[in-house]
Amino acid sequence: MSGLTLRVITPDRIAIDEQADAVRLPGLDGSIGILPRHAHMVAALDAGELIYRTGTKEETLFVAGGFAEVRDGTVRVVSQAGELPTEIDEERAKAAEQRARERLSTLKQAEPVDVLRAQASLRRALTRLLVKNRKS
Repeated sequence: MSGLTLRVITPDRIAIDEQADAVRLPGLDGSIGILPRHAHMVAALDAGELIYRTGTKEETLFVAGGFAEVRDGTVRVVSQAGELPTEIDEERAKAAEQRARERLSTLKQAEPVDVLRAQASLRRALTRLLVKNRKS
């Protein structure tokens, strides 16, 4: 048995419930590495790529922000979305990227909130494509 239990929980399912040797999370201030016997913590997550390793096998997952709790050998991630590469619709992600780029090009004089939302949408779309196309 490996040193960590990784659970990724979304509103509609448990995306992952597996054993892992190491986990890397997309924290708001940068990447967070978790190994067995990690100190207890709670961290806010950004939309990004969650990577976990068991032995020499590395897996990846898109998470749409949320938070992570590390406690007693378990890493719990609660996020709006948790998508494995096989679950990501590449065409839909490309369409979302295109829409976000179009919004950004027309928002030169717009409200700052609209610009931030468009940038966040673009970042999520690009990260989904990165996860989808990662070569293991």
